[in-house]
Amino acid sequence: MSVVVKVLTHTVLVVLGVLVGLAGALFQAAWLPAGLLLALLATAALFYGGLRAVGGQAGVLSSGAGWLAAVVAIGFGRGEGDKLLWGGMADLVFVLGGMALAVMCATLSVLPQQRGPRRPVDGGRART
Repeated sequence: MSVVVKVLTHTVLVVLGVLVGLAGALFQAAWLPAGLLLALLATAALFYGGLRAVGGQAGVLSSGAGWLAAVVAIGFGRGEGDKLLWGGMADLVFVLGGMALAVMCATLSVLPQQRGPRRPVDGGRART
């Protein structure tokens, strides 16, 4: 993979992380039981997709950095008191669950690529 493709891939993963973090915060608050599950599933899909797209833990790091930046930014709120994450049980499950999913996906190993059928060491000749 060339350097330009790697930089572009990581940039896209950071942007996707921000979008999934924002959408997850909105969905988990709007549709509480199902929205929280949907937000965590989207977060897991993002992290695992980053792992597979890059082929290593750097993909999880890129998507996780964008996700965490978005979640922390909307957790602080504004000076007027407007914020999306108020610290309720569902908000904490979303934030801590998302972090746990990032750690789980980062510790997964990338599966080796499929190889063709194995050949016998002796070239297929029968022993006598």
